[in-house]
Amino acid sequence: MSAYFPWGYQFFFMSELNLKPLYSAETVAATVTRLATEINRDYQGVDLLLVGILKGSFLFIADLCRQIEVPVSIDFMRLASYGSETQSSGIIELRKDLEISIRGRHVLIVEDIIDSGLTLQSLLHRLRERQPASLKVCALIDKRARREVDIEADYVGLTMDDGFIVGYGLDYDERYRNLPGIYIAEFP
Repeated sequence: MSAYFPWGYQFFFMSELNLKPLYSAETVAATVTRLATEINRDYQGVDLLLVGILKGSFLFIADLCRQIEVPVSIDFMRLASYGSETQSSGIIELRKDLEISIRGRHVLIVEDIIDSGLTLQSLLHRLRERQPASLKVCALIDKRARREVDIEADYVGLTMDDGFIVGYGLDYDERYRNLPGIYIAEFP
């Protein structure tokens, strides 16, 4: 566990789930910097609209936007897929829509993780109908093992095969989002 937390905090989290470090806070920070550098290069001279997908992307988009040097606006969407606690059913519900029109705008979706790809596929379909000038995806984590649709992010931070992860915005039952690194969660 990280030095960011006193022993009691670490014990509370570690006793509930078995957390194994996957990516340190330093690795995550370096990844965000690399992605911001790529985005700055590709969007020079363009006003960019970042669309964060709630709730998981809130830390990622906050850190990312502070390193983006082109003019940027931010909006959020929230989608939910029903299913078990660790796996999507493929039924996607829009819970919060954009407040900013994307028609004619350069839009970059900022997603915490691409897993099955079903939520992202549904989102891309919805947003393309609104006629943005461009539409791309930046994902912090690309998890390939359970991919059900042929979909790729334009900007990928980190990759993994399989496993349930928490930390840096990713949760289990609305907890663990505040961990500074990313951990594989093993259930007792």
